[in-house]
Amino acid sequence: MLKKLPAVFAGLLLTLTCYAATVQLADNHPDTYVVQKGDTLWGISRKFLRNPWDWPEVWQANTQIPNPHLIYPGQVLNLAYINGRPRIMNGGFGPHVRAEPLDEAIKPLPLSAIEDFLKKPRMVGEDEFRAAPHVVAIEDHHINGTPGQLVYVRGLSAPEGTQWVLARPIGRYYEITGKDGEPTRIYRQSMEGRDSRVDMLWHTGPNHFTLHGDVHLLGYEMMQYGTVQVTKAGDPASTLALASDFEIRKGDLLFPVDPMHFDFQYFPHPPAHLPADMRVITFTDALNAVGRLQVVGLSAGAADGVENGQVYSIFSPGDTVDDTTDYPEFSSESFFHKHDREVKLPEEYVGHVMIFRTFDRVSYGLIMDGIRPVHLSDHLYEPDHR
Repeated sequence: MLKKLPAVFAGLLLTLTCYAATVQLADNHPDTYVVQKGDTLWGISRKFLRNPWDWPEVWQANTQIPNPHLIYPGQVLNLAYINGRPRIMNGGFGPHVRAEPLDEAIKPLPLSAIEDFLKKPRMVGEDEFRAAPHVVAIEDHHINGTPGQLVYVRGLSAPEGTQWVLARPIGRYYEITGKDGEPTRIYRQSMEGRDSRVDMLWHTGPNHFTLHGDVHLLGYEMMQYGTVQVTKAGDPASTLALASDFEIRKGDLLFPVDPMHFDFQYFPHPPAHLPADMRVITFTDALNAVGRLQVVGLSAGAADGVENGQVYSIFSPGDTVDDTTDYPEFSSESFFHKHDREVKLPEEYVGHVMIFRTFDRVSYGLIMDGIRPVHLSDHLYEPDHR
């Protein structure tokens, strides 16, 4: 059973590409629904539709609503048929419900679940990682630094008054181009616990060759956690720590402030095409498995056609088991028919994930719903894959 989320998708565009040829209504769907505070677009559309990502197919705004791009608590959604096709129309506000101010509009996403991942993770290449300025000392020989203290940085060439981001390496991504027709796969290697940049570098160079295939470094995952402002240029330069989520320490790296602007008006939709062998490659706040409203890293990004709002279904690969009924252990049947003894179980549906931030070859997604935990190496397919 799919569950509702604690905040809402909105900001729907009225003119959208047609993503699905047919729209299937949910069993026991309502004819009308009054939007409640705390609803989500996913949860509302699930009440009307079998596939929540088909919402843009059936949305039709009422021209009497001043801003049809926004949905407010108290508005009434009506299910109607136009030219034989289902349409969900915004019928305005129900009785005894006042018009809400703009800042009370339904929010695009459960931002509390993803806000850290919109601003803090950052992917950098090998050259940028090697050249990044680094913290060499803290004011008064402190081991760790906090906001308000001076932080001395080596390798920083910047004028006084400029602000820089403090960051710490947490992982590096690489891909293996498989041999003998094996698919290319992306992996993440943790950098936590490594204090020396020399120890973190990809010592074999950006490419090397193994028995499993050709290996290529994709980049380093940095966790941005604070800001400093240059107070005195030089080498080392003096900077003032302005903000920090945790203590500053020697070896932390500095990067220019990321000018990227984030799109908060997500709407769920299927991908135009499925990236090859797309998998779950990392968790952000768990070791073994994650569930609804948790974030996962995926092995495809903008270069593979992945974009914000795309919805994918997640499947766990089937295990291989032994058929001991017809091929008992140590029997001649088992010895001469080893491959017949092994049975590959089918993949099992896990849940849905929606993309909310992409890098070149890696993306972050939010688990929207599910019936079992998500594990590393789970496969991704089109959202209606069965």
